[in-house]
Amino acid sequence: MSYKKILTIQDISCVGQCSLTVALPILSACGLETCVLPSAVLSTHTAGFTGYTFRDLTEDMPAIRDHWIREGIRFSAIYTGYLGSTRQIDYVASIFQTTGTDDCVKVVDPAMADNGRLYPGFDGAFVEAMKGLCAQADYILPNITESCFLTGLEYRTDYDASYIDEHIGKLTALGCKNIILTGVSFRPGKTGIMVVEEGVKRYYEHELLPNSCHGTGDIYASAFVGAFVRGKDAYTAAQIAANYTMACIRATAEEQDHWYGAKFEPVLGGLIQAVNG
Repeated sequence: MSYKKILTIQDISCVGQCSLTVALPILSACGLETCVLPSAVLSTHTAGFTGYTFRDLTEDMPAIRDHWIREGIRFSAIYTGYLGSTRQIDYVASIFQTTGTDDCVKVVDPAMADNGRLYPGFDGAFVEAMKGLCAQADYILPNITESCFLTGLEYRTDYDASYIDEHIGKLTALGCKNIILTGVSFRPGKTGIMVVEEGVKRYYEHELLPNSCHGTGDIYASAFVGAFVRGKDAYTAAQIAANYTMACIRATAEEQDHWYGAKFEPVLGGLIQAVNG
């Protein structure tokens, strides 16, 4: 096994099991040397906590990039999660162009929206900047809502295969090379992932669990990237990530006090076995 070095760029919430506190351990467990570029530091995540602290690290990003360039540091893969501004997106685009190896795999999770709405603080200018970053990526991992903002399609919860095909067509026209579209549900009690790689479309359907947890999108994206960079094809990596995310949700379901995230740590062993299998 080649020992690969991956960079992940997203915020770090010191408490809350999301963003970098999820990505760093999951990618490391997959057997990857994991380097990080925090875009911001928060005392907790913003969903359900009040009075949290927030420190924006946008101004630090170009100096960190320049130091890496001087040191000749290069990454086999670069994976982005939540980015807080259009300026951060611009810096990430520069990092894509200057710090990757010749065969660097660039993965963008356009973490900006859910349930038909943009996250607070984001606007049309942010969406336009994210479109440009997605066009530079080798793989993107939007949910249905994020795909709607990227494509201009109407957000719907009741749809058929033609609606998903329209998403795929418009994302491809945007310049997105390979697409992992999450939260695709064609029948009650089921959901899944539509994987489009090199023009070939495959769907993985799994159970829709009744409960949800904050941070599962970060868990899914990190597990997908870890499995994929370790050599799994995109469809297999999508399956592994979905199964692992469901295991995390099940591990958390009985603990009402654990409302702020998913207990991903106790089931990391299963992910490691799947990645190494």
